[in-house]
Amino acid sequence: MTFSSTIEAGVALLTAAVVTVSDSCSRGERADISGPAVAEVLGRSGFRVVATRIVQDDSMQIQNALVHLALEAQFIVTTGGTGIAVRDVTPEATEAICDRLIDGVGERMRSEGLKKTPFAALSRGVCGVRGKTLILNVPGSPSGAVESLQAVLELVPHALSLLDGKTEHT
Repeated sequence: MTFSSTIEAGVALLTAAVVTVSDSCSRGERADISGPAVAEVLGRSGFRVVATRIVQDDSMQIQNALVHLALEAQFIVTTGGTGIAVRDVTPEATEAICDRLIDGVGERMRSEGLKKTPFAALSRGVCGVRGKTLILNVPGSPSGAVESLQAVLELVPHALSLLDGKTEHT
């Protein structure tokens, strides 16, 4: 599968999707704040957000959303479900559908997070590849989601370029 970057105002935009993993948001009991915050950061960073979803903290729902969105977007960011509570299954669901993991990305998010809170060590978010799509898990809190994304966002265009086959060294 190949993705073509969208051209807007003469600038190529990479495509992204955002998945909020939250039982309460999926039931309409709480407004989704993290998903829109992540989408805003992506938009300001040159990504065209082509889809957003809200799913329950359920492994199959997460996997289904990721598999389908990987057909639409080059970069998927999930927010929520990365902690240690019983219902926090986003990393396992992500790992189940990825071809391989990129451990250094999760390590960098946690390293940067530890500069602000010791609780960053409890975040289990992973980064992986499905086909030519990069998938990243960030925490569910709006500040944790944005800070984690910003900690690794500069790596994403290069990673997507490599996934698209541009592996020449200059």
